[in-house]
Amino acid sequence: MAECILCAPEKDEEQRILFENESCYYVQKDQRILKGSGLIVPKSHRTTVFELSEKEWLDTQALLHQVKEWLDDTMQPDGYNIGYNCYETGGQHIFHAHLHIIPRFEDEPHAGKGIRHWLKQEENKRHI
Repeated sequence: MAECILCAPEKDEEQRILFENESCYYVQKDQRILKGSGLIVPKSHRTTVFELSEKEWLDTQALLHQVKEWLDDTMQPDGYNIGYNCYETGGQHIFHAHLHIIPRFEDEPHAGKGIRHWLKQEENKRHI
C-alpha cells in the first residue's frame, strides 16, 4: 500500500500547513480553480470521517471556525461548501479522512450550485 499523503502533510512540498491544533491540521495547496480551498485533516490516520474520535471532531470544529474567520478576513467569500467524501463510490480518492472547505463567490459560473447539485441530476438516477 502506498504511503498516505495526508499522514505527513509537512513532507508534501506543494502543501502548506496554515493552522493546527492538538489533533488536526488545516492544509492548502495552490489551487488553479478553487482558490482558497483547503482541508482539515486529522493527524492520526483515519480512513473516513466515521472513524474520528470525539477529540478529533471537537478539534475539527474548532479549526473550521478558525479557518472561516481567516477566509472571511482574507478572501471575503459569499458562501462555502464544506464536506467529506467517503469511500470510492462517494468520491473519496485519498483514503485519509479530510474535510473540504471551499470558499464560494457570486461571480463563479457555478455560483448557487451546492454539493448535491450534480447528484440530483436525472442522469444520476439509479435504474434498478
